[in-house]
Amino acid sequence: MKWLNVLIKYRLWIGIVFLALAIFTNIQTSFWPSFVLYLIAVVAIVGHFLFGPMRLIQSYMEEGDMEGAKKVVNAIWFPAILIKPVRSVYYTIKGNLDMVDQNFDGAEKNMRKSLALGGGALTKQAEGPNKLQLGMLMMQKGDIKQAESFIRQAIRAGLPDNENNAAAYLQLCSIMMNKREFRAAKDYFKKAKGFKPTTPQIVDQIKQIEKYITRMPG
Repeated sequence: MKWLNVLIKYRLWIGIVFLALAIFTNIQTSFWPSFVLYLIAVVAIVGHFLFGPMRLIQSYMEEGDMEGAKKVVNAIWFPAILIKPVRSVYYTIKGNLDMVDQNFDGAEKNMRKSLALGGGALTKQAEGPNKLQLGMLMMQKGDIKQAESFIRQAIRAGLPDNENNAAAYLQLCSIMMNKREFRAAKDYFKKAKGFKPTTPQIVDQIKQIEKYITRMPG
């Protein structure tokens, strides 16, 4: 739906053009002939600030164009006035972009902001992936206790696909191995494999762990 993406991209400027036309028509005639123009202008301008260009950001991320996604994110001037569910998605995407840049402090800050918003279908949908990301961030920082807590919360909240579930259980497997709780590590590894992930990075992790997990006691 390219036309919709074009509309979202230029929605603010379309609104400004219609507002100028409405004012001109109002001056030249009267208010009522310009009413429809005012209405279109208000809907376009208010929609831009309340809903933002989130569809454009998600399209860029699905295509792997991180630079394009960053440009759209940076074009959101006032994230605080986005409606709550959209604001939650905004902070989630911003956190994901920080992860790509290895800005772990920024990623943690934005993921926590997203989680703090709570409620709503969109925010509930993002809760599991956000907590998984936070768990992985804690792993990067060496905070194993926090990492385990967030990953378990992510699994309870629900993860959207096999890849995320496999990643979560592999992280728990690694944590259990570090804690020398080998029986639990084997259980989590079995669950991770059961999701049959296809992401090369996760598949490689499974292969690496599989080399020595069978030699573990328990």
